[in-house]
Amino acid sequence: MRILAVSGSLRAASSNSRAIQALALLAPAGVEVEIWRGLGELPFFNPDLDIDPAPARVAAWRAAVEACDALVISSPEYAHGVAGVMKNGLDWLVSHPGLHETPVAVINATPPGDYAQAHMRDNLSVMFTTLVEAAFVTVNLRGRSETPAQIAADPALSAPLRQALNALAQMG
Repeated sequence: MRILAVSGSLRAASSNSRAIQALALLAPAGVEVEIWRGLGELPFFNPDLDIDPAPARVAAWRAAVEACDALVISSPEYAHGVAGVMKNGLDWLVSHPGLHETPVAVINATPPGDYAQAHMRDNLSVMFTTLVEAAFVTVNLRGRSETPAQIAADPALSAPLRQALNALAQMG
């Protein structure tokens, strides 16, 4: 199974990025977690640019999504919503069928994040993804500085990530 993981934060020391890096370290045999790092390089969504061929970075994003068996998103909440860079990435996928029926997990790395989670559910539902409820998890990294390896080694921090991986693996 191939899982594509993306962080909705562009911060160098992002909790969301560390969560998906830890997720990759925890992947069991037969599960590959690829981390997509190009979200900040996507142009702002503009329907006038949503043409064939798509802009190069958009084409790369869409190809990565199309090639995966499942998608994991970890994005911060800004102003009671999904981070703009993450929403922009999702907007580029709306008209592309590559995400349809793809199992999706959402990791909340800085609780509470309830508003962003709700917006993410709405956006992903409209995009006809398969929301894997058991893979919507919280790993509380707010104010913490553990490395991805330390997160993966900590039973309390890694348990929700393992839960998300197991739930996605059952889908595949």
